[in-house]
Amino acid sequence: MAATLTFAYTGRDSSGKVVKGRVDAAGEASVVSRLRTMGIAPISIEQVTGGTGLQREISFGGLFDKKVSIKDLAVMSRQLATMISAGLPLLKALTILADQSENPKLASTLDEVRSGVEEGSTFSDSLAKHPRIFPPIFVNLVRAGEVGGFLETSLDSIAKNYDKEVELKATIKSALTYPVVVLIMALLAVVGMILFIVPVFDDLFKDLGGELPLPTRILVVISQNMVWLGPLVIVAIIVGTIWWRANRHTPKFRSVWEPALLKMPVFGELFKKIAIARFTRNFGTMIGAGVPILQALSIVGSTSGNWQVEQAVQSVQDSVRQGRSIAAPLATEPIFPTMVTQMIAVGEDSGALETMLEKISDFYDSEVQSTTEALTSLIEPLMIAFLGVILGGMIVALYLPIFDVFNQI
Repeated sequence: MAATLTFAYTGRDSSGKVVKGRVDAAGEASVVSRLRTMGIAPISIEQVTGGTGLQREISFGGLFDKKVSIKDLAVMSRQLATMISAGLPLLKALTILADQSENPKLASTLDEVRSGVEEGSTFSDSLAKHPRIFPPIFVNLVRAGEVGGFLETSLDSIAKNYDKEVELKATIKSALTYPVVVLIMALLAVVGMILFIVPVFDDLFKDLGGELPLPTRILVVISQNMVWLGPLVIVAIIVGTIWWRANRHTPKFRSVWEPALLKMPVFGELFKKIAIARFTRNFGTMIGAGVPILQALSIVGSTSGNWQVEQAVQSVQDSVRQGRSIAAPLATEPIFPTMVTQMIAVGEDSGALETMLEKISDFYDSEVQSTTEALTSLIEPLMIAFLGVILGGMIVALYLPIFDVFNQI
């Protein structure tokens, strides 16, 4: 594929007004084609060089680039579906989206997708060249719409699916925000007391003499060793974060970590409902868009975000290849409740699998919402108690020697 170059152009729009701008394209012919798609008659086109010194554009290798979120993809899909259903050509719609997108990364990617379509690739193939931006479920739904001649319907399904995913993530975030904030406040309070308050009491204890109680001695030792203990903890957090990012998607780690999440006493049931909601929603969306069942199953397992669901879907694929049902192998998996497998079986028998999957996903979306609200009301007093025990314990440890002195007096 030819390297993308930057061109500065001058042209006239449909009203005769002179306009100037820059576009990225493989060559001048692509620039001319794109300008005509935009309704601009080119006057001059010049390639822009990178420049030197202060004129050169500074690049940080994507370090500070804004990521493309699911919400960005949902908005883009809905806008593209609206423009295509209104009769706009795909190239014109992609040009408009690239120009008006507020996310620079998405704008540049759409520009490359438009160039690929302009050079003769299909829309779905052009999207597939950017797997970091457009996930497999997005690409396959677009491909099904292209083949079946209902691209705007597929794009609308993508938008609805991602809207549900955004709502789901917002629900999870609301459940985790409070405990995380309280935990950070507790850690900051503990560090502040160890750094600034314990040394003051340490000097006071030295003047009093005598042997300090064990809890007080522990606090004093930690305070005296914070010079090397603090940097050690920071380095451990950095190393742990790097290790987590490198290993969290490996099969070996996921096979241990994700089943363990489902066994957590407070959040395990929530994670289970989230995985089922994602699986049924994505599966139903792909079936409704006309994606073949085997192809849909190969994608929806990984999009559920749970190792056990992914392994269960693999057994379903084997069953479907042999001409058997979808529900039978799911019934043997402990992560899927009986209600889910029974509704899927009814959907298969009645030819309404898409409808049943949609009903299941809607049910579990509401279950996630209610479970989150219940967890929030349960976590609030638990976190307050946790904060009281930590800070109260430190205060008691600091005042124990003073109580001993008063008892001696």
